[in-house]
Amino acid sequence: MSLDLCAAQVERGDADRFAATMAAPVAVRDRLWPLYALNLEVARAPWVTAEPMIAEMRLQFWHDTIDDIANGKPARAHEVAQPLADVIRAHALPPEPFHALIAARRWDIYTDAFADAQAFDAHIDATSGNLMWLAALTLDAPAQAEPVLRDLAYAMGVAGWLQAIPALDGAGRIPLIDGTPAGVAALAQTALARLHRARANRARVPAHVTPAALPAWRSGAILHHAARYPQTVAIGGLVQPEFTRRGSLLLRALSGRW
Repeated sequence: MSLDLCAAQVERGDADRFAATMAAPVAVRDRLWPLYALNLEVARAPWVTAEPMIAEMRLQFWHDTIDDIANGKPARAHEVAQPLADVIRAHALPPEPFHALIAARRWDIYTDAFADAQAFDAHIDATSGNLMWLAALTLDAPAQAEPVLRDLAYAMGVAGWLQAIPALDGAGRIPLIDGTPAGVAALAQTALARLHRARANRARVPAHVTPAALPAWRSGAILHHAARYPQTVAIGGLVQPEFTRRGSLLLRALSGRW
């Protein structure tokens, strides 16, 4: 039942990862639902309250939950905690990527801009990069796959970030180092370069790890559009038609060529 709840939560809150996981073999889906559900819990924590202290407490709850799981303590009373504990223990997932993912979400609590491009990149890697790598570890990914998947996750993270620009702007955040059309185009090009590098090194990611990579299936199209029409990013111009989304996922899933 807890796994069903995790899957339902991902279906409601993370359409791309839900669709990609449904396109994966049935046998591996239950490894991914708890990770993606945790990501949603952590990502939402800063936005469900206007009180920074409460948001900090919500993130601390998940930091402590990960510590409890790592130390062999019983899972906390939360619908995501037990299935998450089962996945972490079954696959000996390290706590550090979880901690980094959780800590990075503190940025959403406040209105400070990123200090520089390196800080922005670190945020994308801590969130999108760590989540993809943890998913890959549940699929027995070899160490050689990590830099490839982190390049892919960077492209996915930037694509998602650019889609979120109108909402972040509306919430009073400063999401980009350079929000001009030229700056947006340059960021999209940087992410595309990392996407191309990941695909050039696809052979280092075994086929059985593909379900961890598949959620990035839309990243290339989104980034190409942002690079070509950067002025549309601020007005939410990166939304793809549903038919296009699903059709491109089907092709990626059948070919295994994320």
